[in-house]
Amino acid sequence: MSVVFIRAIILYTLLIFSVRLMGKRQIGELQPSELAVTILISNIATLPVEDTGIPLLTGIVPIITLASLDVLMSWLSIKSRTVRRLSCGVPVIIIRDGKLDQKQMKALRLTVDDLIAALRGQNVFDISEVQFAVVETTGNLSVYQKFQYRNTTNEDMSLKGTSKNPPEVIIADGELIRGSMERLSLAEEWIENILKKEKTAVKDVFLMTVDDDRNYSLIEKE
Repeated sequence: MSVVFIRAIILYTLLIFSVRLMGKRQIGELQPSELAVTILISNIATLPVEDTGIPLLTGIVPIITLASLDVLMSWLSIKSRTVRRLSCGVPVIIIRDGKLDQKQMKALRLTVDDLIAALRGQNVFDISEVQFAVVETTGNLSVYQKFQYRNTTNEDMSLKGTSKNPPEVIIADGELIRGSMERLSLAEEWIENILKKEKTAVKDVFLMTVDDDRNYSLIEKE
C-alpha cells in the first residue's frame, strides 16, 4: 500500500509539472493537439499507480516525452503558419453580415441547439442581434453584435476620464504579497500604519487590495 501511495505522489507531482510546462489553459481552451496530449498523459499516469508490477520509469518517461512534444509543437506553431493550421485548424465564420452560413454549420457538425447555447454564453439571446460570429479553433464562439445592440461605452457618451490599473492584492489570507508591494512601490511601513489605523494585523487580514492612488479595501478574517 505504501508503494502505491508513494507512486501516486510522484506521478501527481510529475503531472502538475507537465501541465505547468504545457501552459495555463482551461479544458475549453485547449487546442486539439493539447487535448490529445492531456488525455494520453492522464491514461499513462494511471497504469503505474494501479499496477505496481509496472516500473515507475515506464510512466515517467512517456509523460515527460509527451509534455516536451507538446511544447515543441507549440514552438513550431509560433514559427510556422502551416504547422499551426495543421495542428490547430482555422477559425470558421458561421455568421457574416447578419446571415447564418448553414453549410459551415454542417461542416462543423454544429446543431442549432449548440449555436443557441453558445450565443447565450455570450449574453446574446436573439440570433437576429448578431452581425458576425466565429467558431474559434478551441471550439468557443466569438460574437460581434449589430451596432444597435452593442453596449454603450464612455466614448459613445463623450465621457472624459483616465485609464487606471485595477487594485492589486497586497494581503491574501494573512500573507503579504511582496510582488504587488513592489509594483505599487509600497513600503511595509505604510501597510503597518494602515493596519494600525484599522486596529488589526497582517495575520488577521483575509484580503487587502490597494490601487495606484493608495486607496485600499480591507476584509478581516472571520
